Amino acid sequence: MEQKTYEALLKRQDGVISRRQVRGLGGNDRDLARLVRQRELTRLHTGVYIDHTGEPTWRQRAWAAVLLHHPSALAGAAALHAHGLTSVRAPEVITVVVAAGRSVDDPSGVSTSRLRCYDDAVQHHLSPPRLRLEHAVVMHASAARDEDTAVARLADAVQSRRTTPARLLSALELLPRLPRRALVREVLNDVASGAYSAMERRFLLGVERAHGLPVGARQVRVTHGDRVAFQDVAYPEQATVVELDGRLGHERASDRWADLEGDLDALVAGEATLRAGWRQVIAQCRLAGVLGRVPVARGWEGAVRACLPECEAVDRGGSHAPLRDFLPRSVPVRVSTIAPSRRAVHHRADWAQVCSRR
Repeated sequence: MEQKTYEALLKRQDGVISRRQVRGLGGNDRDLARLVRQRELTRLHTGVYIDHTGEPTWRQRAWAAVLLHHPSALAGAAALHAHGLTSVRAPEVITVVVAAGRSVDDPSGVSTSRLRCYDDAVQHHLSPPRLRLEHAVVMHASAARDEDTAVARLADAVQSRRTTPARLLSALELLPRLPRRALVREVLNDVASGAYSAMERRFLLGVERAHGLPVGARQVRVTHGDRVAFQDVAYPEQATVVELDGRLGHERASDRWADLEGDLDALVAGEATLRAGWRQVIAQCRLAGVLGRVPVARGWEGAVRACLPECEAVDRGGSHAPLRDFLPRSVPVRVSTIAPSRRAVHHRADWAQVCSRR
């Protein structure tokens, strides 16, 4: 066995090597037995070894899983973590994918899926081999435990600037048997429109669309002096801005200060600010009733519609309560006194065997 080639392979694979590779270098089982006896190698899985006797790192366990079922590649959260998505933690169980039709036995800590378009979806040149980012993202999202988690997984990938909704949709086209495929497509279309969080998507579907509110522009870039900010939802014809404060991106003191600075800028520009969080977005009919009244007061000729017969958003003949009485107590409301032509409202309402055959 060529020693230099052997050492180079170990280095390239984070100290992990397989029996198949040793034999490919001219070694045999006696060489492997000697290396194990001399404690130069330690067995991790059947036919897979590591070059030390300590606890393997996550990358070493990932390499071991890939080599165990060669040819195979990382999938799911393991693939996304290897791709460098900081929002995805290193999973305890390493998921790998193999070509459809193969039968493998998984040891503890390894889980295997089968993929019909294996050759098209895998990047074997990466270290360790893994699914292409787009395939890994849509498959990971489809396996989410609920809709909000699916939104988060897709939005996180887009916000990382490593991919785009269009590229994710293209990958989805090659996965016609993907579980919850319709949901993933719907979420990707919403993410493409700017709904980058579970809260923003709930607002889009449950508040804006369900109640016939004006269609807002999302993630609108605005400049105040030397500061640049992004408005979650803007209704320019009604001079209205909606912001949605979820936990992520608004939990640090510096984030809160930035939000307050934005409110001051809005006030100077003649905008009123209303803030709400998850509690208000979940009470979607109540929130829609408030939001519908603001654009009407500023020139919107539409009308809020009921999403259900018992919907709270629609006035049923009684007099309107003051906004401060209608809103949950946790929502501060600020209404400007500037003339209507200059006013605006700034509302801050805090994979499987799924590929097409070629």
